[in-house]
Amino acid sequence: MDIEFSIPKDNPVWLVHDGVERMDLSKLYGTYAHLESNEVTPRQMLKLVVFAAMHGVRSSRAIEDFCQNRIDCRLLLDEKKAPDYSTIARFRSLHLAACAKDVLVEMDRYLGYHGELSADTLFIDGTKIESFANKYKFVWKKGVTKRLGKMMEEIPAFFLETETSFGICCEDAASFP
Repeated sequence: MDIEFSIPKDNPVWLVHDGVERMDLSKLYGTYAHLESNEVTPRQMLKLVVFAAMHGVRSSRAIEDFCQNRIDCRLLLDEKKAPDYSTIARFRSLHLAACAKDVLVEMDRYLGYHGELSADTLFIDGTKIESFANKYKFVWKKGVTKRLGKMMEEIPAFFLETETSFGICCEDAASFP
């Protein structure tokens, strides 16, 4: 059965497939000592991890189930057997972590070029909100003030990095409150 004909052309799997196929993954392949001919390639693993993340699937065990139960994942794997959770975890922690910044910047550029990402809003403060917050939870003012001071020192360097990495022209950091 030819899987390509059973998946609609507007399915996001095609965007991930084409995006990763066009990427230069020499740094990712450089993290491997050798590759077996019958195993899933680093390119295919990257496709799986990105595609699963697009669907909100992040744990290794959930990605394994995701791959086994979806036909579009079979397209990404070129009809190879889905990797097990330990292989996925090893890929993310050992191989992808070593070059994640470069790989994800390239993926962002590709998705931005195809209109899948919006650069209208940029969040840089690293705000974390607890899902189990209630009126009995509180935050110490001293800790918040200290973190805010460190963040304000990091913002100009972040703007410079954003301009060079993404080609986005940022406003002067002094204009922010």
